[in-house]
Amino acid sequence: MKLIENAEGLDIEIISGELQDEFSELVFNTKNIVKDCLFVCIKGAKFDVHDAIDEIVKQGAKAVVVQKDIKRDDICVIKVSDTRVALARLSAAYFSHPAKKMKIIGITGTKGKTTSSYMLQKLLGQNAKVGLIGTNGITIGDTHRSTLNTTPESYELHKTFKECLDANCEYVVMEVSSQAVMLKRIEGICFDIGIFTNISHDHIGPDEHKDFDEYLMYKSLFFKQCKNTIVNIEDEHANYVLKTSDSKQKYTFGKGGDFDIKNIEYISNKDFLGTRIDIKCREEIAQKYSVNNEISDIYVGIPGEFNVYNALSALSAAIICGVKEADLKNALKDSRVNGRMEVAYTSHDFNVVIDYAHNAISTESLIHTLRNYKPKRLVIVFGSGGNRSKDRRYSMGEICGKMADFSIVTADNSRFEKTEDIIADIIEKLKPTGGEYITIPDRKEAIFYSIENAKKGDLIAIIGKGHEDYQEINGVRHHFLDREVVDECLEKINR
Repeated sequence: MKLIENAEGLDIEIISGELQDEFSELVFNTKNIVKDCLFVCIKGAKFDVHDAIDEIVKQGAKAVVVQKDIKRDDICVIKVSDTRVALARLSAAYFSHPAKKMKIIGITGTKGKTTSSYMLQKLLGQNAKVGLIGTNGITIGDTHRSTLNTTPESYELHKTFKECLDANCEYVVMEVSSQAVMLKRIEGICFDIGIFTNISHDHIGPDEHKDFDEYLMYKSLFFKQCKNTIVNIEDEHANYVLKTSDSKQKYTFGKGGDFDIKNIEYISNKDFLGTRIDIKCREEIAQKYSVNNEISDIYVGIPGEFNVYNALSALSAAIICGVKEADLKNALKDSRVNGRMEVAYTSHDFNVVIDYAHNAISTESLIHTLRNYKPKRLVIVFGSGGNRSKDRRYSMGEICGKMADFSIVTADNSRFEKTEDIIADIIEKLKPTGGEYITIPDRKEAIFYSIENAKKGDLIAIIGKGHEDYQEINGVRHHFLDREVVDECLEKINR
């Protein structure tokens, strides 16, 4: 396979040896070396693979791609300015440029990426096959697998694109993290649509971004690779993102935007917990994409105003993609994202939701959101992770004590701490609020208790773990999924 020749936009310099542009495979991990492969040396945070060239040669690589001045007599050395860029462009060539043969839609933002991507997959999936890549893993048709990163390394990303293409996907919807932009994982990809949900002070630290300005810059640089840009106009940094974008077409959603919310109705009944919304499109846009400028009775099956905005971002992209009005109204009614304001049960008597809220800010936001559904009693089942800042458990205890009607304090990934000690810290701040509570260290028992003792009108929120399918105790992960425990309990009481 002629990789160098087919890698678009890749400038190279042969600094030793002779290039023979036919390789068995493309490799960037020393564990995967095969004879006659082309090996790309990546400088990681903890290890620089340039230092392992002796081993790479010994295992039979045919040539190495480097970004340092390394001369060898025993292998062809190809120098580039950035080996991460090279890996991305070589990966596209290795898999025969699959991204060019589908419509790729990327979503970035501090919050909302996962939910918005699931919603957009549902909308587009009414009439087309859609691949999905993000925090919760990779989904292609009925197959699903996990991934280490929100946005996979460029080689895995293009491999996934090829799998989507082979499965006859017309679209791929993917989350784009700022780290993916910084580490060149999406280098060279032309996105049909890029969506900006919001940005806040997060992902700043030694292993991520040095400050907020850098974080914002990398979020915004993504839109230089997009044909169409859709931006949340209500975010204070919206104009910065729009100015950075090189898109020919730029759209906004939110109050006063090209796509706006006209009405929100919060609904809680035996069959549905979510919202009914009406949206309004700017007249010229409605005409361009053949929809009414007002679209009513769109049902969103994930509760909360925040998720209304996630829905609006997805609906905006779906309209641009030509999704019909009837599909816009109905596609999101039964939408669900594992562990993200996930409706686990609805009935005349009580409702159950599962969410990933695991700090003070997200817990407070969740409680405010659920209050819109006017429960007679809001019950929160929660704990706090071990070997993490104690401020998190203190603040969650205080917030739940003040804002919930009843708290059930339990385990949540105790790690190397004792669950009882973490619970004691939570109660230290919860008890002075005067809020009602009970402690049940075993998380399964706590969930069972919340359901078996539910009162008419209860809204039960099981928070902290969301989509996680494990409970970590003393460094060992044991299978545990909140949704499965809820189902098990309901099955028991309904026998």
